[in-house]
Amino acid sequence: MGVTLYFLRHGQTAYSLTGGYCGTPENDPGLTPEGIEMAHEFAQVYSAVPWTTVFVSPLRRAVETARPLCEKIGLEMQIRDGLREVMYGHWEGMPPHEVDAVYHDEFVAWLTDPAWYAPVGGERAVDIARRSSLVLDEIERQYSDGHILLVSHKATIRILLCMLLGIDVGRYRDRLDMPVAAVSIVELAKRGPLFHAIADRSHLGDRLRALPST
Repeated sequence: MGVTLYFLRHGQTAYSLTGGYCGTPENDPGLTPEGIEMAHEFAQVYSAVPWTTVFVSPLRRAVETARPLCEKIGLEMQIRDGLREVMYGHWEGMPPHEVDAVYHDEFVAWLTDPAWYAPVGGERAVDIARRSSLVLDEIERQYSDGHILLVSHKATIRILLCMLLGIDVGRYRDRLDMPVAAVSIVELAKRGPLFHAIADRSHLGDRLRALPST
């Protein structure tokens, strides 16, 4: 049978509506009412999957997204620090247009090469790749088959998918979109990762799919 990974980005937050940067425990928004609805709609549709385990970022919005499914199927979340969002250093709490205005040179350098450049106090894409890959290594060691959910964040999921696809992690912002509550499904097949879906939101109703999805 093998292992199938399901990467779920958390539901809508106030920051996802503005594109604001938030990657630290001190800057950790919860879900909006619509975000909570997204979490429940995911749980309703995906509860039929015979889940093996659920790995979750420690940040509040990821935990709140995973909770409806875990409560519905009776599985305990496994919190993994490697799945948390990129830390943005002194950009935390700011939307992109403000960062561009205040830290223009830094912002341009980051847009050009996020793999190896980070804002002061922040993380590079290679740092995220290193810590998030530890979760994949753990899964490979412990599970030979099953359906495994990983609830994480926009940048972190895109970096993980780039690694699995063989894409330079520095291009994660250029190659993959990942709207809120999107699911990407990857089978760890004998010949390598086999992608069944990327950024799928068909589990959401029409109203939620029509909302801003940054």
